[in-house]
Amino acid sequence: MTYDYSDVAVLVPCYNEAKTIKKVVTDFKSALPGAAVYVYNNNSTDQTADEAQKAGAIVRHEYKQGKGNVIRRMFREIDARVYILVDGDDTYPAASAPEMVRLVREKNADMVIGDRLSSTYFTENKRPFHNFGNSLVRSAINRLFKSDIKDIMTGYRAFSYRFVKTFPVLSKGFEIETEMTIHAVEKNLQIENVVVDYKDRPAGSTSKLNTLSDGFKVIRTIIRLYKNNKPFGFFTAIAVLLLILALVFFIPVFVEFLRIGEVPKFPTLIVCGYVVMASLVSFFAGVILSTVKQKNLQDFELALIRAENDFKTRFEK
Repeated sequence: MTYDYSDVAVLVPCYNEAKTIKKVVTDFKSALPGAAVYVYNNNSTDQTADEAQKAGAIVRHEYKQGKGNVIRRMFREIDARVYILVDGDDTYPAASAPEMVRLVREKNADMVIGDRLSSTYFTENKRPFHNFGNSLVRSAINRLFKSDIKDIMTGYRAFSYRFVKTFPVLSKGFEIETEMTIHAVEKNLQIENVVVDYKDRPAGSTSKLNTLSDGFKVIRTIIRLYKNNKPFGFFTAIAVLLLILALVFFIPVFVEFLRIGEVPKFPTLIVCGYVVMASLVSFFAGVILSTVKQKNLQDFELALIRAENDFKTRFEK
């Protein structure tokens, strides 16, 4: 089937990508004829904006630094039937975009993941810690959230209108990819996977991702999202740890009491009591917050219905 791509928006967040952005814009305009290509310049100090404009992109600016801030503005400002989000570093193939658009249109996918890790990523990427980090994050999220996502941190995705207009962007930087993935999993949205051939950055183009600092941000984001989305499991785990800690210190005191009939370490016994109380508080906090989470899920379903009705009004007249 031949599509009219005039209702597709290609979103390219950019910071100092003058070397590659012209090719990225040209490739996506060729792969998706008629689609609007938006380049959001995030305080670049090179000629990124000029090169993008020369290639025919619609150039806009986001002055709050960070990829999450850029995506937040993109999702607020742009209305489209299908969205393609791609990095401006020419590492992802534009040739995969039509298939990603098709999955949103024909299979009602809310998010399509451009899966690098099942293809060429581990041979193309010359940064071993990045490879290790991607594998670690994928394993952690799939275990914690009981999912089977192939590539958690890919910068190449397609979205439906429903996803974009109901996704609350909270992350400011590169941890945004993790946030989007967990949001889709936890809200039971339809996720599809397209294996894409990843290629490393061309010579002279440098990654803006700091392995250590951004890695810690991603880990912190996973913990925060697990707490917010799985409060019962999170706070129950804390409760169990506190209870074990209390028992470790209480048992010697109790054994000594059985032996001599007295409590020689009374302060330890008191502390153990407080720790047990903290354990109970943590457990019941998880129970209460899991109820709050259920209410939030109900509210989100209503937001999806409103977004669907808005979509029909805009694109299915």
